This record gives sequence, C-alpha cells and structure tokens, in this order.
Amino acid sequence: MSRFNNYLPQGVIPACLLPFDSDLNIDEAAYRKHLRDVAAVAGLSAITTNAHASEVASCTFEEQKRILAITMDEIGDDLPVVNGIYADGSLEAARLARMSEEGGASCLLVFPPNPFTLGAQSRPEMALTHFKTIADATGLPLICFQYPLGGGQGYPLDTLLRLAEEVPSVRAVKDWSDNVRLHERHIRTLQSLPRQVNVLTTHSAWLLSSLVLGCNGLLSGSGSVIADLQAALWQAVQDGDLARARRLNDRIFPLAEVFYTDPFVDMHNRMKEALVILGRIPNAAVRPPLVKLSEAEIARIRGALEEADVGPEGALLEAA
Repeated sequence: MSRFNNYLPQGVIPACLLPFDSDLNIDEAAYRKHLRDVAAVAGLSAITTNAHASEVASCTFEEQKRILAITMDEIGDDLPVVNGIYADGSLEAARLARMSEEGGASCLLVFPPNPFTLGAQSRPEMALTHFKTIADATGLPLICFQYPLGGGQGYPLDTLLRLAEEVPSVRAVKDWSDNVRLHERHIRTLQSLPRQVNVLTTHSAWLLSSLVLGCNGLLSGSGSVIADLQAALWQAVQDGDLARARRLNDRIFPLAEVFYTDPFVDMHNRMKEALVILGRIPNAAVRPPLVKLSEAEIARIRGALEEADVGPEGALLEAA
C-alpha cells in the first residue's frame, strides 16, 4: 500500500538513474546513495523509478520489482514514488501495475507500447483498452506518457481527451510532444477540464520555455543530476520572478545542450557520466545496446558541469 494516499502528480518529479557495476548487475549500494542524494533536494513532490532514466527496457520484471523495493526502503517514507509501467502488452502492463501497488508506489507512469508505432493513432480504442486494462488492475493514479506524434506512439489530443473522460485514474500527462504549439494546447485544454488533468513537462531541453506556458509540473531524467536547479527554476516561475528564472536557465542551458544532443538515445548515458564526474556514483556502465561514450564527449560533459557551477554536492544556488 502507498504511504501517500490520493497522490496528485504535480510539481518537481526527478526520474532517478540506475547504477550498474562493471558486470552490469544493479549496484544496490550506489542506487541507494543516488536516491538519498536526489531525495534530499528541497522542493520535490515525488521521485520516479523504473523509467527511461533507469534503463527500464533492459530490466526484467524481477529486477523492476527489486528496484521499486529498494526505492521504497530508502525514500518511501519521505516522498511519493512514481513507478514506470513499460510493457508492449496490456496484460503485462497490468501485472506490473499490480506489483507496483503491492510494492508501495503512489502513482504509475504509463509508457506507450511499442506496437503503437504501426498505426495505433487511427485506432484510439487501442489506447483506451490499454489504459483501462491497467486501471482495472490498480487503484493508483496514472500518468500518461505522451510521445511525439511523428513516431506513432504519441496520442492525438482527441485520444487524450477520451482517456481523461473514460479512465478517471488518468490524473496527468507527461508531455514529450516536442512541439511548442501542441504542448501549449495540451496545457490549456487538459488543465481546464472539469476533472483537471495536470500536464507535467519533460521538455528538459527547453524547460524554461515550457514552464512559463503554465505546466503544473515537470518530470525529468536530468533531475537525477540537477534536481536542485530544476526545483529552483520551478519556484521562480511559480513566483513570477522571470529575472531569476532566466538566471537559473542560463546555468541549466549548457547541461541541456550536452545531455539532449544527438543521438538522443544517449541522454541518460550522459547523465550517468555526469554523476561519475561529480563523484556521486562510482560507475557509468550501461547495459547494451547502449554503449560507453567517447572521451571527447565525456570532456564536454565535464565542461558543461563547470559552466553550470554544479559540484559534487549539487548546484551552488543564488540567493532568492
């Protein structure tokens, strides 16, 4: 059972990385330390695990169960935990949802199944069936992970509206539409419904631009490195302090430039290297098909950390 009943997804929600040892086994001690480091940041509303940032696609069901158990043991009394539901089949997604609720998660982040790339946008009943199957398996609130429409896994706005209407446990959308006009339309439409559905941005490459449009939160893998800067930026935007928000964004910008460059698939690989440079985890190992970065790219990450004034204990934040 969740320690945080009726959790509403909003605010600043970092997605934690998953350290491996040199044999590509989960490094539990390093993961526990990483969780403590992130959770110690003031101003967070939750922590996400078993998502892109933790290389969920390379983890078995039993490993995901263990990852959630470690997360709950380490920080579950302090913050709500959002657990990812990454599965190509709805029945497996429902099994993961039941495991997550039994394991103490407060909310589920539902990824779009890979088969949706083959034309599911013209069959909205597929998305509805997927979410209803999950909702029937758990009473936890759901976050719908919205992908870019061009890849086939994103949901057209009409489908999102049907999900909001027909699946009451859908309480938020993690918006990665990667389109500013569509992103703003999502915010204005979904957050104005009779039963509001919060939009959580994951446009971490242009976070300030996204936040000022009125998102009700952010859910970001780069929060595993700069949760303090993201929390400060979020608060500055909420306070209407654009000058401070721009100063903070100036520090985030060099890191966004190195984390979210091509190839995009390496974004969390780069974040692991950043944590090694900062001395926060001992090893930047990734499971294949991901591969280690070049020394030149690691040097660029080191330079970006220096430019952003981020050290082993986090960012040196300016006075309010």
